Order: sequence, then C-alpha cells, then structure tokens
Amino acid sequence: MTVVGRKVWAIAEGYIPSHSTSDDRTLISHETACLLNASNRDAQVRITLFFADRDPVGPYQVRVPAKRTLHLRFNDLEDPAPVPRDTDYSSLFESDVPIIVQHTRLDSRKAELALLSTVAFGQD
Repeated sequence: MTVVGRKVWAIAEGYIPSHSTSDDRTLISHETACLLNASNRDAQVRITLFFADRDPVGPYQVRVPAKRTLHLRFNDLEDPAPVPRDTDYSSLFESDVPIIVQHTRLDSRKAELALLSTVAFGQD
C-alpha cells in the first residue's frame, strides 16, 4: 500500500460556538479533525492550539491506529485543557508517521444548520 500524507498539518481556522439548537450529540455545534492513517504503523499525533490573545495550549495527544481513521471532536479534548467556546483558534498537528487531516465544522446555532469542510495545510 502506498503511504499518503504528511507529518505536519495546520488548520488556521477554528471556532466552537457555545450554543446549539439541540442537546442531541449529532446536532451539537462542533469542530472535528478527521485523521487518516493509511500506513502500517500507529500514528502518535500531538496537537497544539494557538490563540490571538493567549499562550498556546498543548500538546493534546491522540493515537490513530494503522490503516484506520479517527474523527476527533475538538469539543471532546480535555487534557491539558478544554478547548474554549466562542474563541478563535488555530491548530497544529504533528505526527510521527504521515497522515491526512481534514477539518469540519457543524454550526447549529440556528435551525438552518451550517456545515463546512476543508483540507488542512500539510507539509513535511
């Protein structure tokens, strides 16, 4: 199998609204990083968050098993600190094996849901 991906990725845009139209987990406003590890080795990924008005937070550490995907909600990150709501941030992903990172957001503050998805910026 061909290895695809990069070891360093950045998502410059991040924001989790504090309000949602529902308490149903599928409809709660959230940010997700979709991580694909197509390699034969587990990926150890470190995530650092950057803010306009405070020091970076991190690293958050996650494992993506070999030949698997992980859809990681920023809302669920707790250690070293919960991701603040209603706050602009950017994120940097550093992996020990090449991975692919895609970003999605569900904004359910209004009944007309907004969903966006972008591929992160990657470099070796």
